[in-house]
Amino acid sequence: MSDDDMEDYGFEYSEEEQDEEDVDIENQYYNAKGMKDSEDTRESIEGFNQVVSMEGEKGEWGFKALKQLVKLYYKTKKYNKMMESYRTMLTYIDSAVTKNASEKKINSLSDFMAQATDLDVLQQFYETTLKALERAKNERLWFKTNMKLANLWFKKAEYGRMSKILKELLRSCMKEDGTEDPKKGTQLLDIYALEIQMYTEQRNNKRLKLLYQKALGVKSAIPHPRIMGIVRECGGKMHMHDELWSEAATDFFEAFKSYDEAGVPRRVQCLKYLVLASMLMESNVDPFDAQEAKPYKQDPEIIAMTNLVEAYQRNDINEFERILRSNRRTIMDDLFIRNYVEDLLTKIRTQVLLKLVQPYTQVRIPFLASKLNIPAKDVEQLLITLILDSRVQGYIDQVNQVLEVGDRSQGTKKYEAVSKWSSQLRHIHSGIINKLV
Repeated sequence: MSDDDMEDYGFEYSEEEQDEEDVDIENQYYNAKGMKDSEDTRESIEGFNQVVSMEGEKGEWGFKALKQLVKLYYKTKKYNKMMESYRTMLTYIDSAVTKNASEKKINSLSDFMAQATDLDVLQQFYETTLKALERAKNERLWFKTNMKLANLWFKKAEYGRMSKILKELLRSCMKEDGTEDPKKGTQLLDIYALEIQMYTEQRNNKRLKLLYQKALGVKSAIPHPRIMGIVRECGGKMHMHDELWSEAATDFFEAFKSYDEAGVPRRVQCLKYLVLASMLMESNVDPFDAQEAKPYKQDPEIIAMTNLVEAYQRNDINEFERILRSNRRTIMDDLFIRNYVEDLLTKIRTQVLLKLVQPYTQVRIPFLASKLNIPAKDVEQLLITLILDSRVQGYIDQVNQVLEVGDRSQGTKKYEAVSKWSSQLRHIHSGIINKLV
């Protein structure tokens, strides 16, 4: 049964026998509804309008007919008529229908309108709903509608308007003394999840860390797994920003499990992020060994990432770069993954470089560059980093473009001095900029 059929099926009749006029209105409603799915919706629209006219006083059949008109006008893109019907429908919630019936219908319409691609129409719908709910004093529906409006502002990147609504929602979850109301833990977690998404987009890591800890600290909530998925995914991204690869992997796995439980397609994306974090932490553990992840190993979106892991673990740089090139949509088109691809390439190049120089006491930099498929200056920079980290013992003869392996004293002192000089220059530069600002 559709939502509309379920509502009609659950319609409560009074014990008194319906009079003839009520039967006529009911028949008119179902006649109009029977024509609703035809290609030409004019007859159905006309029929529902007649239902509204036939009721002497506002009643449930008129309320239901107006709801159908809102949907029909939306489908035919007659948005002005849609809003006109919706405003009329909202006048019924004051006295013509019960609080339960009005909440059910408005919720149903709100879910229906969530498909709207015209965000201006959606904004008008939510704001009109909120005005009506202020009169009706329906706190639960007021909260849900405000959350949907805040979500809309998030999609439109209107963070100022979004913050204003979130502050109002937070106040509604507080007790008179300003502390969090433990009875409203679930609502509080919903707010935190949305706010966390906003700070993730704004890259405000300081505020994000505080909210992340707050969200995980809410104990009185019975959260929807989708909400916990959002919190954990944003937490993973926060840890990635701080290069805490292990913590990021843990959060992405928890996000994947929550999304999987909720049946949210985002689970596949989080699994890709888990694979990314596992490579960056240089783990030898296959993320797909976990029971929950195994069914997704052959998912078309995942196969490219698993192939990437295998090439990474083999230190096969040519295959690694080929996979990146040939799977642009599934890997490189994701901005978040793309931000860390350079880190992955640096790690794999470093591993290959360490293996290449191991058997030599002297090796030419152009030779190493040809093996890594990168310019000689990039190889030189990688070698300097390895020498400073004491992972390679030796120094670079820059004139002859040769790495001398073994005697590290000449090279290390030189690179340490250059590194110190570079740090001092950055410090002076920052000081000058701060004075100018």
